[in-house]
Amino acid sequence: MNQRAFILIDVQNGFDDPRWGTRNNPDAEKNIAKLLQAWRNKKWPVIHVRHRSDEPDSPLNPESSGYAFKPETAPLSNEVVFAKSVNSAFIGTNLEKYLRGKGLNGLIIAGLTTDHCVSTTTRMAGNFGFDVELVHDGTATFDRKGINGEMIGAEEMQRVNLASLNGEFCTVVDTSSVLSVVAA
Repeated sequence: MNQRAFILIDVQNGFDDPRWGTRNNPDAEKNIAKLLQAWRNKKWPVIHVRHRSDEPDSPLNPESSGYAFKPETAPLSNEVVFAKSVNSAFIGTNLEKYLRGKGLNGLIIAGLTTDHCVSTTTRMAGNFGFDVELVHDGTATFDRKGINGEMIGAEEMQRVNLASLNGEFCTVVDTSSVLSVVAA
């Protein structure tokens, strides 16, 4: 694995807010932190993306403590940070220009939430021609209400969204496989 950028999507305290509901994969942040340490050890490029909600009551509003990055994955001073206000990390930011300017065509993506910002960013990255690997155990989501009012569990949301992305926009991988390639 040669100089692939690690992109962390919305790993923010606001996703601990109980208003989001029931979440899957409680180990997502632990896995992201392992990957982050491996990238830092190699001195490979790390990019943090955070969601900046315009909604005053949102746990991801800049005035809220939820806007802060989670401590185990917080950026270092030499790491790039982009703030977005929509689902895609490419809209309203210079992310694509930054990646192309650095010659970074390979991306490893992890973060929150799988079916929203992670999926949208992954889809756009794939459509822009980047070689994307999405770390399934470095992502998580929440229960969602279906169009008929039924509740769809977080595990099912995760499974279906990853299946939709894999082979079309990215290759879905796990933390251990990425770490073994990084260590080689």
